[in-house]
Amino acid sequence: MSDYRRLYQDGATYFFTVVTHKRRPIFKEEKNIQIFKQSISAIKKSYPFEIKALVILPDHIHTLWEMPTDEQNFSLRWQLIKLYCSKRIPVKPLWQNRFWEHLVRDEKDMNRHYDYIYYNPVKHGLVTKAIDWPYSTFKRDVELGIYDKNWGLSGMSHLDDLDFE
Repeated sequence: MSDYRRLYQDGATYFFTVVTHKRRPIFKEEKNIQIFKQSISAIKKSYPFEIKALVILPDHIHTLWEMPTDEQNFSLRWQLIKLYCSKRIPVKPLWQNRFWEHLVRDEKDMNRHYDYIYYNPVKHGLVTKAIDWPYSTFKRDVELGIYDKNWGLSGMSHLDDLDFE
């Protein structure tokens, strides 16, 4: 049995990687992506958190969450999100047992994780530029002026070196 301990901190921002069981490409199907999005909306009603960034890939998800100032239990939220999806997507088992989390330390760390999330579809060869991937919050952040629409083109060497998986 592992002695791994999660680091819980009220109001913190966390980077998560959640992977499907045996990396099956469950999220190649639009209906499963919609179920995942519905799970997020449903759980946020009772257990709020802010999604700072999100990308849904065929076999895994990366996201940055900011927890409420008086709350820290991201594990409960992931448990409920996974349960919601598992009840509605007819693939068993659907998820790997655990998820990977990282407590974001500072602005530089936050920016690296944003870049990692948004560049991930390019890194995996799914698109040649970040804006072309339809299942992320990248377009929202372009509209907000946080990213340029041409950011994240295939071959951006400084982004190819980012690795958190």
